Amino acid sequence: MAVSELSWLLSRGYKMTSSLKLVGDHHGLRERQRLAVSRSACSDWDRQRRREHCVSVEEIRNQSVIVDGFNLMITLEAALSGGPLFIGVDECIRDLSSVHGSYRLVEETERAIYMVGAALQYFGASSVMWMLDRPVSNSGRLATRIAEIVIQRGWPWRVEVVFNPDGMIVSSTAVAISSDSSILNRVERWADLKTYLLAREIPNAWMIDLSYC
Repeated sequence: MAVSELSWLLSRGYKMTSSLKLVGDHHGLRERQRLAVSRSACSDWDRQRRREHCVSVEEIRNQSVIVDGFNLMITLEAALSGGPLFIGVDECIRDLSSVHGSYRLVEETERAIYMVGAALQYFGASSVMWMLDRPVSNSGRLATRIAEIVIQRGWPWRVEVVFNPDGMIVSSTAVAISSDSSILNRVERWADLKTYLLAREIPNAWMIDLSYC
């Protein structure tokens, strides 16, 4: 109900911050519940725009791909560790984790990297560029580990650690791999690799479906 109400307000031009407070206070939601609601809701216009610019994972064959690194990795790590995932109104899958300037490699990190690599190889992406946030601590360590795996497997990947990955992803002509709302609202083409990976590799992930709201 909260996701439905928030989406209704957003569709009528109300701002996220004030609308989330109104809906959250009305339903007595705790902080993490409000986070889940905010990440699952979107306006009708945003939902339609995201659908129109989404390409299937099969369509990345012979295409250049640009990966929103932390966005993809953190969701996969959360799924592998049993954390809750939410299917939003736009049918994208998101988690409740936040980097907040700090990231650390965990037990699930390497498996997540191999999962992504195998899928991109299977679908035949011509090249892959990983974008990581330079201000996030340990981004260099993750970039190094990805680069090591790239060399081992001979994958056509590059890894960049930059200050504004969102801007570079949005301005790129490559197919974006992300579920970040601000990116999906601006990028020309994106593919929902998360949904494919979770269905194929982690079918028992803890999933809460709020897409029907």
